[in-house]
Amino acid sequence: MLSYQHAYHAGNLADLHKHALLAAMLSYLTVKPKPLSYLETHAGRGLYDLTSPEAEKTGEAAAGITRALAEDWLPADHPLRQALDAVRARHGATAYPGSPLIARHFLRPDDIAHLAELHPTEHEALAEVAGFARLHQQDGFQMAQAVCPPMPRRGMLLIDPSYEVKADYDAIPRHISRLVRKWNVGVIALWYPILTDQRHVPMIEALRGGHADALISEVNFPPARSGHGMIGSGMAVVNPPYGLDEEAARIESLFSQRFPGKAWR
Repeated sequence: MLSYQHAYHAGNLADLHKHALLAAMLSYLTVKPKPLSYLETHAGRGLYDLTSPEAEKTGEAAAGITRALAEDWLPADHPLRQALDAVRARHGATAYPGSPLIARHFLRPDDIAHLAELHPTEHEALAEVAGFARLHQQDGFQMAQAVCPPMPRRGMLLIDPSYEVKADYDAIPRHISRLVRKWNVGVIALWYPILTDQRHVPMIEALRGGHADALISEVNFPPARSGHGMIGSGMAVVNPPYGLDEEAARIESLFSQRFPGKAWR
């Protein structure tokens, strides 16, 4: 059983990048009245408390979403800001939504959500806040392959593994190619960490080789603490929705202005 728990990292700079793009995609996809499907391979617990011992131990949220809100990185009308405000109105001022609750903010009654989470503790916590979705306590890649093509056929899939298993870097392009063959109209979004050893590069090159239209968005930032290997965040999106390139450029510019030096690389 994998040990990764996102409570230590919720609301960090990588979440800010990932969730800004996720919220922008969901906001666009739900403009049309036609129903859609939303899938996640690694959903986590869905809701986090930024004053929890886990969050305060790392301090990553303080350097991420807390700083972003204090410095107005997200305009009031930004989809992520709207989702965050709605979650905090419901769960308190220190709540932070994982991707399932960001999705919940945008999904309509006719939309269908499938959320996979294998870790038993995280799955149990997810069940408490994700009554809107069909939950799967199984490997997320297996769930996605079984469900795709979903009904309704419009929609998106978020792939957001912990990358504790290094083989994921080799396997993910193959998973995505199989999913695209089954669900050629689906928006398939992959989050990945940018580490000092740049191990993501072959994965993204393979993905680009098979999907020339994929949007690749990457941002860099200093490590959260001494010896921490993550120095950036990436999102690759196959079949990107209209306008996502503009939001990606906006957030990439924001990060480059806040973190102009790359001495940590």
